[in-house]
Amino acid sequence: MNNSLTKIIVRHLGQRNYQPVWHEMQRFTDTRTAETTDELWLVEHPPVFTQGLAGKAEHILSAGDIPVVQVDRGGQVTYHGPGQIVAYPMINLRRHGIGVKSLVSGIEQAIIDTVALYGVKAQRKEKAPGVYVNDAKIASLGLRIRKACSFHGLAFNISMDLEPFNRINPCGFSGLQVTQLSDLADDVQFDTVQQQLIEAFCSQMKYEPITQ
Repeated sequence: MNNSLTKIIVRHLGQRNYQPVWHEMQRFTDTRTAETTDELWLVEHPPVFTQGLAGKAEHILSAGDIPVVQVDRGGQVTYHGPGQIVAYPMINLRRHGIGVKSLVSGIEQAIIDTVALYGVKAQRKEKAPGVYVNDAKIASLGLRIRKACSFHGLAFNISMDLEPFNRINPCGFSGLQVTQLSDLADDVQFDTVQQQLIEAFCSQMKYEPITQ
């Protein structure tokens, strides 16, 4: 791996509607060049269900007043809402010397390492990407790779209203339980966890974060 290519720009977007950020990710990926610095975007979305390319309509049980957006990432349906860390790593995989499996593994390990700081033991599941605590899902993954570059990313439940997950089969699994860090540990502060996740991700993926 070339050390001159290990910087990553970290952007804190705050709370932003899903679709404009999605289209910005597409534009960034489509217009980046071989020299474009990789970026990591951190954002919270207002309530929205997103349905991946493999998504089946029957996994949306009762959306109610929450919009459903068909998107171009992998995976099935998930929910985004305030109190959830959403992180979008936009990485030139070929240049960084990693494959998709390494990216997925690195994202999952970053979340596992972050919750471990709170005394919570999390794990992966075979053939079910994401991170789980006692069989309940605490973080979801959904990626898209275009021209060897990644976009979309992860959703990590911190302190949010989990009720909308009851309106879907999360990630296409009927009856899958969902949890969040604030229900598993004391003194959980959103901004602190977000910074810990950034540090864990950069450690896993061999990046130096540059905040802008």
